[in-house]
Amino acid sequence: MRPPRALLTIALAALLTVPLAAAEAGPRKQAPPTVVPVESAPPTVVPLGIPLSDLLLIGGTVAPGPDAGKAAIWNVSTGKPGYLNAIDPATGATLISAPLPGADSGYAVTATPDGSIYAGTYINGHLYRWRPGSGNTVEDLGPAIPGESYIWRIASDEQGNVYGGTYPNGKVFRYEAATGTVRDYGQIIPGQPYVRSIEYANGKVYAGTHPDAHLAELDPVSGVVTEIPTPPGIPDIKNLTVHDLNVRDGRLYARYGSAYPGRLFVYDLATRTWVDELPGAHGLDVSPAGDQGEIYLIQQSELKRYDPVTKTSTGTGLTFTGRIQNTRSIGWAELGLPDYPGKSIVGTLWRGELFRYNPQTGKSSIIQAQVRREPIDIISIAGGKQSAYVGGYLNGGVSAVDPVTGAATFNRFSQTEAILEASDGRVWLGTYPEARLYSWDPSQPWSSPEYSPGPPGTPDNPKLRANLKTELQMRARALVEVDGKIAVGTVPEGDRLGGALVIHDPATGTTQTFRNVVQDQSVFGLAADRNIVYGGTSITGGLATTPPTRTEGTVFAWDVRHSRKLWETPIAGAGTVNSVALGPDGLLWGVAGKTIFAVDTLRGRLKRRFDLGTTNAGGDIVATRDALYAGIDGNRIYKLAPWQRTTPPVFVTHPNTRLAVRGNSQLLITTGPHLFTVRLNR
Repeated sequence: MRPPRALLTIALAALLTVPLAAAEAGPRKQAPPTVVPVESAPPTVVPLGIPLSDLLLIGGTVAPGPDAGKAAIWNVSTGKPGYLNAIDPATGATLISAPLPGADSGYAVTATPDGSIYAGTYINGHLYRWRPGSGNTVEDLGPAIPGESYIWRIASDEQGNVYGGTYPNGKVFRYEAATGTVRDYGQIIPGQPYVRSIEYANGKVYAGTHPDAHLAELDPVSGVVTEIPTPPGIPDIKNLTVHDLNVRDGRLYARYGSAYPGRLFVYDLATRTWVDELPGAHGLDVSPAGDQGEIYLIQQSELKRYDPVTKTSTGTGLTFTGRIQNTRSIGWAELGLPDYPGKSIVGTLWRGELFRYNPQTGKSSIIQAQVRREPIDIISIAGGKQSAYVGGYLNGGVSAVDPVTGAATFNRFSQTEAILEASDGRVWLGTYPEARLYSWDPSQPWSSPEYSPGPPGTPDNPKLRANLKTELQMRARALVEVDGKIAVGTVPEGDRLGGALVIHDPATGTTQTFRNVVQDQSVFGLAADRNIVYGGTSITGGLATTPPTRTEGTVFAWDVRHSRKLWETPIAGAGTVNSVALGPDGLLWGVAGKTIFAVDTLRGRLKRRFDLGTTNAGGDIVATRDALYAGIDGNRIYKLAPWQRTTPPVFVTHPNTRLAVRGNSQLLITTGPHLFTVRLNR
């Protein structure tokens, strides 16, 4: 999971053109100017509904619920707004479903001795409190620290005070329950913008950072910070995270890694030494200690019992499948069910599966929690011959949408950042994380072993074609078909600069990765003609935490057959070229923040420029055979006729995040989770 990608405001600089030999590229054949008819009436924007919805649980805990203190599973579910939910671990029924106004979701949930449940959220960075007897209502306690948009994790002490870690300034705070005041301890480790994990024990607060994996001990009275040495066996903390922290019976369990399995280290707080390591731990938490001091965790796709005295792990037989297998809550509860006497281990997974295991009988089960699905923001869109395709942010998912009725077929999947219908009808999906590339045949049954498997024996569809983790890439941000191949534009992982242009050949199954096609820049947009790929880039890196080395985003041309860059042109005053498209006039058009521009395809020389926006919230630009359509400021779409020299007219005033076209007759518009359409060439 991750924070929103920051687009930086860039100082104006001179426009530079870097012409290189481009014999193979050649100028695109340009049709003679045509007369574009004046629209007789404003276009009609038709809603097509919400094509993506699902359940996503982010953070949680097991604590007394609303039913006379009986244990419940508390989880925050993602939505607009997010919800704080209490789930009955015996039945999966929802006991509490309280909206968190202004919050999208939250990793941070903790219980205090008086029975209150606190949730820390994003993107508003607020702290919320549910009190016993308050029903489906929570108190919004406001921003923990003004300017901090994420509260990553929270923990509580014996007095009911709540400690939290934040982004983007890597701070630790304490909310004092008795007075309602907040103490800001400042950035816990200099230069670290994320406090990704936090825990409290015996008068100390423990905090883990990102993008470098520092582990700090804070004295909340004096404010003194002491860094705990890195566990043995970790030679480099750069671009690593102390992702999870739990204190159990005098031992600190610290998982180094990401949302995927990592190394869980055990630190003895009394001797101040690292005493054990558990490989392949999924996180996000380990259970509270049982009566014999044992803890439970998901390790190597199985719920395991760990004995910290003998340092041994024992399997329970309860196994998990899929790409994400970390707990969103884990703890002890009395279920009152046959085969589950006394206390059982209970918890939830990210898609609302509720798991249970009884140590006495060995009985285990997985059921679906009855938490409602929520709309998913659309992050990617493509127009196809028969359908439109949309991909979801964070919750993920891909839907095929009837472009007339809006009827959608939803498929549970990864966060999908780019979609392309190729000429052979296959649909290509670029995903986060690991910049994975998949091919999907919409005519065959969907079956994703990582996210939503079909019946046993069903072939994988989509099929994984490339994983760019080894190339240090994180987001497959843009896709285009070129010369029978699939080109991918990527954003790097972690605190790095330097995305890549990736060329995948479906015929041979081979993948070529060209990093830093534009030095220290990510590739945000792609277009293609014959054997040439044209791209738009951004000066930002994976987390937008490393200072950029460049001041302007660029457009570039790349010869696929000869694997070489033909030219590169910076766009003055813009840190990011958000999107590019080849226009009917033979020029390469783009949107860069508040600017729409065009360059020639032979040498990249600037031909047109229109500064139309008031913000840097640049959008998409798409082309039909007659015109181009570009989103500016997130609320206007401009129409650009071929050979446009005068200021283009506003085609429609409407909120927009992503744009796509189907052929030459339909414009598709997204805003948040909503999909809209406009008929063209009326």
